[in-house]
Amino acid sequence: MKKQIFYLCLMVLASACRQSNQKDSPALDSASQIGKSAEMPDSTMSCSSNLPKRYGGLGELDTVRSEERPASHKGMKFIPAGTFTMGAIDKEGRRDEYPAHQVKLDGFWIDETEVTNAQFAAFVKATGYVTQAERKPDWEELKKQLPQGTPKPAEELLQPASLTFVQPKQHVDINDVSQWWSWTVGASWKHPQGPKSTINGKDNYPVTQVSWIDAQAYAKWAGKRLPTEAEWEYAARGGLKSKKYPWGDEDPLAGRIKANTWQGEFPYSDKKTDGFGSVAPVKSFAANGYELYDMAGNVWEWTADWYTEDYYQTLNGTIANPKGPVKSYDPDEPTVPKKTVRGGSFMCHFSYCKGYRVSSRMKTSIDTGLENTGFRCVSK
Repeated sequence: MKKQIFYLCLMVLASACRQSNQKDSPALDSASQIGKSAEMPDSTMSCSSNLPKRYGGLGELDTVRSEERPASHKGMKFIPAGTFTMGAIDKEGRRDEYPAHQVKLDGFWIDETEVTNAQFAAFVKATGYVTQAERKPDWEELKKQLPQGTPKPAEELLQPASLTFVQPKQHVDINDVSQWWSWTVGASWKHPQGPKSTINGKDNYPVTQVSWIDAQAYAKWAGKRLPTEAEWEYAARGGLKSKKYPWGDEDPLAGRIKANTWQGEFPYSDKKTDGFGSVAPVKSFAANGYELYDMAGNVWEWTADWYTEDYYQTLNGTIANPKGPVKSYDPDEPTVPKKTVRGGSFMCHFSYCKGYRVSSRMKTSIDTGLENTGFRCVSK
């Protein structure tokens, strides 16, 4: 019975990274992978669908127990005002990346790296903040998202926990995310891969297992905010025009290593050609034209914008400083508020998710933290 309840929680609480009926492909050498990567459109509509609103945490945005302070621009880069083409202009994008459109932005400051464990630890020390993953799930909220009559799991299973990546040892059905995501009691920003893991000695790694609510709380404390999607994409492009990646159009697998992504066959075989099998320290790869690091790969990054698939279709002409739709709507999960995440992660692979493209958009429930999701901040 306990095992059945565990799998119930896993099915409900795990992410459902959707794949468009795509089968595992045979092993490819590096040259073949580069060719395949360039040819294949990105069909994965979400790397974190079906993540329920576990905690009902909207009210938690005001729990930071410290006065707001002016933002320090230390460790930030100034992005000059300008106009750019936002969205995909080739055939590799997903539906929500079209149509490409013109956006005009005022200048702004943005963190040169993802927020690190050391920076987040300073916030927690100053405020006493407790992240979503460190809080006990609220069964009253959770059962609203389950079939009526679902029995309450054993109390020991309703414990602070988060989703961690467990690499399969063999080929698996890429449509079955329970093969690589695990609902892990004790996983949190301090223990990103479970209670036996640690961030000791990893001050300069991106903080992960933070929800949008957690990221928003940090930004408020720092006197900053989360970037809009438009600001994030403009900064990621690094001053380049009409390019697929922060460094240009060269495939991530070609030439020198450019980002922390997945090499091999996802999710069971990672060749670690880039030197990492999980999250990498910030500044491990070259910066883009605006001197920003890890705008592709490493960890997904939260933005301020609500997610709707058809948002770009509602826009006309040149849009000045867009802030996204007024509310979230995901037809797959219409009751779950979602924000957009950008940039891809160490789990991105061309056969599964090309999140490392500058125009790529993903969606995640606001109260959900993952081992491959972090954030950076902006300010004026």
